[in-house]
Formats: sequence, structure tokens, C-alpha cells
Amino acid sequence: MQNKKTFIWIFAVLLTIAAAIYQRLTGPTHPQRTTITLSGKVYHFKLLRSTDESGDCPIAIEMPDQEVSGTLEYRIFPQKVDYTKLAMTRDGANITASLPHQGMAGKLEYKITLKKGSEQVALNNGNATVIRFKGHVPEFILIPHILIMFLAMLFSNVAGFFALFKIPSLKMMKITLGTIFIGGLIMGPLVQKYAFNELWAGVPYGWDLTDNKTLIAFAAWVIAWAFNRKQESRYWVVAAMVVTLGIFSIPHSLFGSQLDAATGKIIQGTILPYFSLLL
Repeated sequence: MQNKKTFIWIFAVLLTIAAAIYQRLTGPTHPQRTTITLSGKVYHFKLLRSTDESGDCPIAIEMPDQEVSGTLEYRIFPQKVDYTKLAMTRDGANITASLPHQGMAGKLEYKITLKKGSEQVALNNGNATVIRFKGHVPEFILIPHILIMFLAMLFSNVAGFFALFKIPSLKMMKITLGTIFIGGLIMGPLVQKYAFNELWAGVPYGWDLTDNKTLIAFAAWVIAWAFNRKQESRYWVVAAMVVTLGIFSIPHSLFGSQLDAATGKIIQGTILPYFSLLL
């Protein structure tokens, strides 16, 4: 029995780490990687897609070749208006420009083009990169939130595999419920408040996918706990684990809070602006 538990804990840790890394790296706020070839030389860049700058957001491209110049173009996302063009300035090995500050959850899309002599190359294959502005979240709130949610995923996986291998899982279920409640339903709203001035943007007030993911995970474990209070029903525990693993593998901040520049109000989780780009 003890060897089986040890194996489950090791596997659950590895699975949780893998899901967390995947969620983070595929999220729309993680820096976007792009590669170009200019004058026969290959360059790799990371483009910002999230900022908590209190003022304008500096965009810096490391380019030691002093003969290379750059142009930054930007516009409010998802409005279909003409781009504003800025000539990037050189600062040592970097060429820089700044995006104008936006309100909480405001978004801009921007493009960068590098030029050397008659040769011109657009980063990200000429496609726009979307960056979202947010408020600064203090580390004493953000770090506990991340750690507790990581533990919630871990305990969820352990509880599910305990049930799958017919090991008593009620205690682990309660721990999972507690960590999701504290990390997601208490710490999560505090993060939202600092970042977007919204305590809760999920159902019934909005459709922010991050908040709703937390709500679904919590509901799944409440249901599993309810069916296991009097007698063991391990299938509900496994189902809750699968639901939690699935929703927490969804890229972080996907369809998150977004400022409607026309109304000045924050909309949450809507995919309509993305559909509008296809029109």
C-alpha cells in the first residue's frame, strides 16, 4: 500500500508540473517568441503580451547591429483603425519605443519592422502581437495564490489516483476543496481586484474564463465530496480530478478580462472581439 501511495505522489507531482508549465507557456499573456533572418543572420526575440507598467510600456528589441533601425506600429485592440507609426530609437544595443498606457484590461496590438539598408523584415511574420495592460499585483498576494493553486492541482490529482487505485481519498478530497477555496475563491478575487479592479468576473457577473474555471473545479469537488460523505463513490472523485486537470490545463488568461474602449467598461471572457477580426 505504501509503495503504491509513493508512486501516486511522484506521478501526481510530475503531472501537475507538466500541466502547470503547459498552461503557463501557452497562455496569451506569456511573451511571444519570434525569429527573423536579417542580412543572413538569425535573431530571436520575445514580444511582450502583458504589462503592469504604471505609465507607457517600453518595447525594447536587442539589436547590436548599429545599422539596423526599427518601426513600431500600434492600435487599440480589437478596433479596425489605422495603425499609429513610431520610429524606434537606439539605446546602446537596443532599439526602443513605447506603447501608450491603457486602462486596466485595455489592449493594444502592435507590429515591429526592422530595416537594414534596402532589406526589411517584420517580426512575427508581420502579424500583430496583442498586449494587455493591468494593475500591479503585490507579491504577497500573487505568490500565495500561485502556490496554493498549484497545490490544489496536486492534491486533486492525488485524490483522483487514490480513488482510482481504491485507496481511501476522503481526507485528500477535503484538502483539495480547501486549497481551491482559499487559492481560487479568496486569493483569486484579490488578484483580480489589483489587476483589473474586479473582485469577481465569473458567473453570474461575467464570463471571465479564469474565474469560471475555478468555479467549475470547486463545484466538481463539492459534488464529489457530497457523493462520498456517507459511503465511498470513487468514480465521482476520479471525475472531479479529470475535470480539474482539464480546466486547469487551459491556457492561463485565455478569454480574460478586456476593456471595451468604446464604453470604458471591462468585459470578460467574450470571444466576440476575436470573431470580429475575421469579418
